[in-house]
Amino acid sequence: MARRAGRQAAGKRKGAAGSGPRKVSQLPWTVVRNRLPPIEIASADEVEAVHDASLRVLEEIGINFLLPEARDILKAAGVAVTDGEERVRFDRGFIEETVARAPAEWTLHARNPDRSRVFGGNHINFLPVAGNPNISDIEGGRRSGNLKDYRDLLRLAQVINAVHGCTPMLEPMDVPPNVRYLDIVGEQLLITDKIAFGYSLGRRKILDAIEMVRIARGIDEETLSREPSLWTVVNCNSPLQLDIPMLLGMIEMARRNQPIVVTPFTLAGAMAPVSIAGALTQQNAEALAGIAFCQTVNPGAPVVYGGFTSNVDMKSGAPAFGTPEYVKAVLLGGQMARRYKLPYRSSNVNASNWPDAQATYEGAMSLWATVMGHTNMIMHSFGWLEGGLRASFEKIVIDLEMVQTLMKSLEPVDFSESELAVDAMADVGPGGHFFGTQHTLDRYETAFYEPVLSDWRNFETWEQDGARDATQRAHLVYKQLLEEYEKPAMDPAIHEELTGFIDRRKAEGGATADD
Repeated sequence: MARRAGRQAAGKRKGAAGSGPRKVSQLPWTVVRNRLPPIEIASADEVEAVHDASLRVLEEIGINFLLPEARDILKAAGVAVTDGEERVRFDRGFIEETVARAPAEWTLHARNPDRSRVFGGNHINFLPVAGNPNISDIEGGRRSGNLKDYRDLLRLAQVINAVHGCTPMLEPMDVPPNVRYLDIVGEQLLITDKIAFGYSLGRRKILDAIEMVRIARGIDEETLSREPSLWTVVNCNSPLQLDIPMLLGMIEMARRNQPIVVTPFTLAGAMAPVSIAGALTQQNAEALAGIAFCQTVNPGAPVVYGGFTSNVDMKSGAPAFGTPEYVKAVLLGGQMARRYKLPYRSSNVNASNWPDAQATYEGAMSLWATVMGHTNMIMHSFGWLEGGLRASFEKIVIDLEMVQTLMKSLEPVDFSESELAVDAMADVGPGGHFFGTQHTLDRYETAFYEPVLSDWRNFETWEQDGARDATQRAHLVYKQLLEEYEKPAMDPAIHEELTGFIDRRKAEGGATADD
């Protein structure tokens, strides 16, 4: 009888999800640390074998640096660069010495100081989906990225406590490419007060993004250099190539001491060898080359070792994610990042075309691997779908449930005398129950994780309330979260300066990747 009463009470609580005035249950904004030991699937000797093979790749094969300015920087630092040749080959001593200059841990500053985040050590930061050209929900279906939906995604990023910073969550295809980057960065700063992202796609674009962040924080350039405030991702054009727009962005970000996440895009069987060890070796070589270049531009500039190694479907060539191969690559990538004492980036990814069971179990495998591999920056933690071609409003909520569950699982267990509960067991004695004990009454509201999405009601209650599955409930939850959004405060003078800068740069024509 007591068990049924407990279930009915839980049913009433969860019956309000997405349909009542009660706010969505969330964990508080917090620093997330992983105190568990990392899973290491390679021995120390095997890690060194990958390290040595990577250095052989850079010494004997080399990597293309397509930007002449980048090759000039390397040549001035003593790298054997041949005039007129794009291929650069690195001495292993140079790579090891320059990579060692990168800091093991650093803080990325938000315009709201309470939203700043630490990268490195055992810190975990969950960041949302990024760069998708399409968007969907179960009401409006799949559609091209647009500014309205991008703003709604940012509102969710602001209101969800487990989202620890901003990304370009959607490509607003209804905005001309030459000014789109201004809206992508500007809306982050206007709609949220969390850490901001800028595209490393040319010199002018990243300089504009850096200036927008400086204005939004109300600081001078010296403070900005001392307090990194904008992050970017540089994807190698695997295999073994860094392109001109990315290198231009890297140079300007490194010069200004802003963090760069160097991430090879190494799909085994396509842009990398089909073997996991071979793909990992190529990932490591490309990451080391990019990180060494950043440290050549500015020794001590903050960087992240990025991993994005997965496999392809050998029947169709389509990328596959959340696979056993992806899990292994994530765990191995974490071992390599720790080998170099660098913060590590990985991703919550899946290949599903809908926010369904496939999207969830592939995402669960991805998230588990990132956490157990001690990833410091987990990109695409919320909303990734269709192999990265689409953001999904419902998937954001599904991911929120998984991320919050992981966050609670990482919290240490309290083994104090009161929590061991021997007195409570003595009060109840054999054959009793703990529903009404003082020990339970003191803790029942906070003892267990309260889900955002899971429905724990009995079948009859669930059926009477519409028999909604998890995706349908996620739709209601995301709508409710949008209702709960509150725009963060910004000083009027800063708001005027920021919007004025955006308007002026738009009037001047913005920029292209070649600028």
